[in-house]
Amino acid sequence: MSVHTVAVEAVSISRDKVGECPVWSVANQCLYWVDIEGPFIHRLSWANRHQSTWTLPERVGCIALSARGTLIAAMETGVFEVALGDPPLARVSLLTPVTHPQPSMRFNDGRCDRQGRFWVGTMVRDIGLASPAGGIYGLDESGLRGPVLTGYITPNGMAFSPDGQTAYLSDSHPTRQQITQHHFDTTSGTWGAAQPWVNMQALPGRPDGAAVDAEGCYWICANDAGLVHRFSPQGTLLQSIAVPVSKPAMCAFGGPELRHLFVTSIRPATPAAGFDATLDGALLVLELGVQGLPEPLFSRFPIR
Repeated sequence: MSVHTVAVEAVSISRDKVGECPVWSVANQCLYWVDIEGPFIHRLSWANRHQSTWTLPERVGCIALSARGTLIAAMETGVFEVALGDPPLARVSLLTPVTHPQPSMRFNDGRCDRQGRFWVGTMVRDIGLASPAGGIYGLDESGLRGPVLTGYITPNGMAFSPDGQTAYLSDSHPTRQQITQHHFDTTSGTWGAAQPWVNMQALPGRPDGAAVDAEGCYWICANDAGLVHRFSPQGTLLQSIAVPVSKPAMCAFGGPELRHLFVTSIRPATPAAGFDATLDGALLVLELGVQGLPEPLFSRFPIR
C-alpha cells in the first residue's frame, strides 16, 4: 500500500474533542460540522474563513441540511430540527424521540439518502463495553422507523452511491472493522442485507466517517492511522492519503466546485507519536483534484 502526501490546511479555530459530520451547503457556501462532546455545531464560511459555534443541549452525533434552511440533528434522546440564531443561540425543536434498547446510548453517524430521508445509527456511548445494541433508523413522513438493521457496536461510514441504489455502512469498533454494501430501494427506502465489501482489519486504521465522490468512489477516514482511503465501487483500494492527525474522523466534499475534501478529527487522550498534536481536533482541508457530490437535503418531515 502506497501512501500519498498532499498539502493539508487546518481551517478551524477550534480543536474539537470529537469532530464529526462535515456537511457542505452549496446554497450558503459554508461547511457545518459537529463536536459530539462539545456539544457544538460549527459553521465555517468559506469566503472569509470565519467560524461560528452554537451550543446544543445534548451530545450531537450527526447533522443534515434541510429543505427549510434549518439543520437536522440526531442527538441523544431524539432527532431535532435546529434553527441557528446569533451564536451561540440555537432554537431546537424535537421532530421525533427515540427509545433506545438500553441506557447511555446516543445517535452517531448518519446522512440523508438521495430521496431526502434521514438515516442514522445508534451506539452505546462506552465503546469499551463492545455492546452490539446499536441499530440503523430512518426518518421520513411516517416518523422514525427502525431499527431497520441491528447488531452494531459503533455504526459509521454511511454513504450512498451517486444513483442512490447502493448504501455503505461500517462498524468501526476494533473487534469489527468491516465495511458492507447494501442494495437500497430508493422508492421504499428499504435496505437490503449486508454484503461484505472491504475488510479493514487488513488495512491501517479503523473505518470511520465516509463520503462518495462523483465517480462513485468511496472515501473513508482511517481512524488511528492518520489516513484517508479511497476505494473503487468494486472495493479496490485506489489510494491512501496521509493527514497530520492520528484520528481523522469523517470526510466530506465541499468548496465552490466541490473539489475540496474536508476532514474532521478527534483529540486522542494521549497524543500519538509521529503526528502534529497541535492539530488534533482541527478541521482540515485538502485539494485532491477529485469532485464530490452535493449533499442531499432532508425534505421528508414527519407528518404530525
